[in-house]
Amino acid sequence: MSTTTPYVMIGLPKGSLEESTLGLFAKAGYPVTKSSRSYKPSFDDPALDGRFVRAQEISRYVEHGFFDCGLTGYDWVVENNADVVEVCDLIYSRASNVQSRWVICVPEASSVQTVKDLQGKRIATELVESTRRFLASHGVTAQVEFSWGATEVKVPDLADAIVDLTETGSSIKANKLRIVDTILKTNTKFIANKKAWENPQKRAKIEAIAMLLQAALNASTLVGLKFNLPKSELEVVSTKLPALRNPTISSLSNPEWIAIETIIDHKMVREIIPTLKAHKAEGIVEYPLNKVVY
Repeated sequence: MSTTTPYVMIGLPKGSLEESTLGLFAKAGYPVTKSSRSYKPSFDDPALDGRFVRAQEISRYVEHGFFDCGLTGYDWVVENNADVVEVCDLIYSRASNVQSRWVICVPEASSVQTVKDLQGKRIATELVESTRRFLASHGVTAQVEFSWGATEVKVPDLADAIVDLTETGSSIKANKLRIVDTILKTNTKFIANKKAWENPQKRAKIEAIAMLLQAALNASTLVGLKFNLPKSELEVVSTKLPALRNPTISSLSNPEWIAIETIIDHKMVREIIPTLKAHKAEGIVEYPLNKVVY
């Protein structure tokens, strides 16, 4: 244990976000190991300690001070009405790097068309308090009950509507449901306990972790590209390739050639490399990135 930096207790999400979170931490430079049945992660940084807890509970434990910081969904910060510091957004999930939505759904044949039509109806969801607050904001009173899972199958026999989480909406369509409205948008957030945030040493550590996690996410959709190019082709290549507006350009021993290095979206590579080759580029190398700090 460091003699200058106090332990920072961090809450890591157990369950669907677990594997993607471990991958993100590893890419950020904080590899985490654990046994298959352990809830206590092992960090190679002596200043870190923590536990695996369900994402639904992490914001409460951070607010109450058991964790100095943690990763959880914005939805659970809202649901628990947790008084915490929102350090940064980390938009990733088990399946993609897009925001998810909590949506009100009804069967395709339902007569419900708007939130107002839910007056007096039964609604099943895991996001009970947020759903009640949303309905109240629209002047609607309904029976909102907690769902332990498999929420889609509860309509129409066990509930008139559900509130469920979706990224693409494909599961909703597959279950012959229709979205009536969106309650809130959510993504993973890195949050901190207020007292820990006021501690200069802990805050510095939390901010460093946040920066590296964001850097790892930034790099997830980017690649590095370097190549040699005849100097005479630079102007036309720069015009055709907007991503190369601010590349690193270096001189080579041959004064007629230059070396160019840049970072681009990985989806652009298949278009850019043939274009570069058509403009006499040589030694084209694409390489992965671990972190990109803006």
